[in-house]
Amino acid sequence: MSDTTQRTATIAVLVENEAGVLARVIGLFSGRGYNIESLTVAPVDEARRLSRITVVTTGTDMIIEQIKAQLDRLVPVHTVSDLTLEGPHLVRELALIKVVGRGESRMEALRLGDAFRARVVDASHESLTFEMTGTAEKIDAFVALMRPLGLAEVSRTGAVAIARGPRSLAA
Repeated sequence: MSDTTQRTATIAVLVENEAGVLARVIGLFSGRGYNIESLTVAPVDEARRLSRITVVTTGTDMIIEQIKAQLDRLVPVHTVSDLTLEGPHLVRELALIKVVGRGESRMEALRLGDAFRARVVDASHESLTFEMTGTAEKIDAFVALMRPLGLAEVSRTGAVAIARGPRSLAA
């Protein structure tokens, strides 16, 4: 890869679950002008008070290496892992997609929802709300198909990711 080629990186960070950690991580990105395409965070080990942050960002190899090094230097950080480089991994998002419509457009939305394995979690006479998990590309494709059928609202979690096989983040 050349010095100017941009790539997308999915970075998993295991951190102490304490106030201000997320703000420090975000500050690292914003202070240096790095873009965050997706950011998720949640507690993963209550006993050891650990949270996992998953960041999707884009940059050259050099910039992504800088991001990882700077994340690793933050005091409450235990582990930084670039899942994109370290081998096979799974990335998923959760989305809630609301479609407003009646008649044929409603029936078409239901057919497409079935084809995409989206689950109807709320329905009224005038709207359907689908719950869907999958890759960002799958969700993007479903949202694009819902647009002409009455797409009203989309809420997404952002990416969560995990290594395939026995690899894991070590604390």
